[in-house]
Amino acid sequence: MASLAASFGRGAMTNHWIDLMNSDCIFVIGANPAENHPLSFKWVVRAMERGAKLVVADPRVTRSAALADVYAPLRPGTDIAFIGYLIHYALEHDRIQDRKSTR
Repeated sequence: MASLAASFGRGAMTNHWIDLMNSDCIFVIGANPAENHPLSFKWVVRAMERGAKLVVADPRVTRSAALADVYAPLRPGTDIAFIGYLIHYALEHDRIQDRKSTR
């Protein structure tokens, strides 16, 4: 959040919650939007009603984790390794979309 404020002038997400309604997969790490942002979380629920998957990575079992299609109970301090593995997996299995991709 601190770097967002320095980069974009505010320490909050740079897109609007309604954008999530059109998502195929929503990844939440270290947060609990179902409880902390219940009015905005409705857009996540609408995306899930359309077939989107919710993935939550958090050491705590939260309301967001309970609603998730995939819950990854990370140990505190392992989030950077987890994200590094996700990047590795995406690269190794050609799961990266670029401008030339027609997927």
